[in-house]
Amino acid sequence: MAETGASPEAVPSPDAALSPLARAEHFVWLTARVLEQRRFAYHFLDGAGGDPAADAVETALTSYATVDGGYGFALEPDLRGPVSQPLHTGHALGVLDSIRRCGGQRVERVCRYLTSVSTPEGALPAIHPSQRGYPSAPFVPIVDDPPSELLATGPVVGLLHRNEVWHAWLFRATDFCWAAVESLERSHPYEIRAAIAFLDGVPDRPRARGAADRLGRLVREQRLAALDPADLDAYPVSPGYAQGEHHFTHDFAKVPESLARSWFTDAEMERSLDFLARDQEADGGWPVRWRQWAPGTALESRPIVTIVALRTLLAYGRHID
Repeated sequence: MAETGASPEAVPSPDAALSPLARAEHFVWLTARVLEQRRFAYHFLDGAGGDPAADAVETALTSYATVDGGYGFALEPDLRGPVSQPLHTGHALGVLDSIRRCGGQRVERVCRYLTSVSTPEGALPAIHPSQRGYPSAPFVPIVDDPPSELLATGPVVGLLHRNEVWHAWLFRATDFCWAAVESLERSHPYEIRAAIAFLDGVPDRPRARGAADRLGRLVREQRLAALDPADLDAYPVSPGYAQGEHHFTHDFAKVPESLARSWFTDAEMERSLDFLARDQEADGGWPVRWRQWAPGTALESRPIVTIVALRTLLAYGRHID
C-alpha cells in the first residue's frame, strides 16, 4: 500500500528478458478479473488442467450467472449491467468448454435460457432488448425485435455439438446455421469466424468440409484475412470496424485441427504466428484491436485477448515459457 499522500508512481513493466508466459503472468496478476486469473492458472501454471484448477474457474464463472439460466454482469466486457445476454452466455460456454466442463445440469439450464431468448427462426439475437437502459458498446445496436444472428448462434451451436450436448433447441438452431453459412456471399471476418466455429463442431463432417472449402475461397477472394502482416496496407478493413482492425490467419484457425487451417499455406500460417508472438506489448499483455469506447472495457478485455493469444501459440507448438 502506498503511504498516505504519496504521489503515484508508474507500475514497472515485467523484465523484457523473461519468457512470454512470465511477462503475461505479470500482466494478468496486475490487471485481470478473478475469472481470467483463474483461467490463466488453469491453462498455464503449476497444476494446470487439473480438477482443482477447473473447480476454481467454475466458481469464478458462477458469479456472472443470472437467475434465468444465462449469464450477465459484463462477462462480455462490451455489454454492462446485470441482465443476461446471448453473447455473455456464449462466452460462458466457451470458458466451460476450455476447462472440459461443458455438460451436465449447468449446460441444461443454459439451453433452457437460449430457448427462451431465441428468435422465431430458433436462432439467437446478438443483443436481447433487455440490455436497453444499461451501458453497452455503441456499435451493438439494441432493437425491440432483434434478428437472428450467425455471429451469436454459430459459435454456441458448434460448441454444444462438439461437447455432444443434445437439446431440442439445437435442432432448429442448427438448421438456421446451415442455411446462414451456405448462403454467405459478401461477408466480414467476425461472421466468417462464427461460421467456422459452427463448422468445426457440427456432426455432419462431409457437409462441414464442403462448406468450409467454399468459405475459404470467399475469404481469399474478399481479402478478409491479412495474409502478410508486414504489408497491412494491402488489406482492406471491413466497414464498421476500428481503424487497423485486421484479422489474421490465426484468428480464423485458432488450432491446427480447425477446418480453416486448410485455407492458408504453411508460410502464411507461420508469418501470422510470428506476428502474434511479436504483438505482445511491453506490459506483458496483448492488444485489443476492436473499437474501444470506455476505459474499463479495454482493461477487462486485454487479459481475455492475452489468454487467447497464448493458447493459440501453444496449440501450434510455439514456445512461450
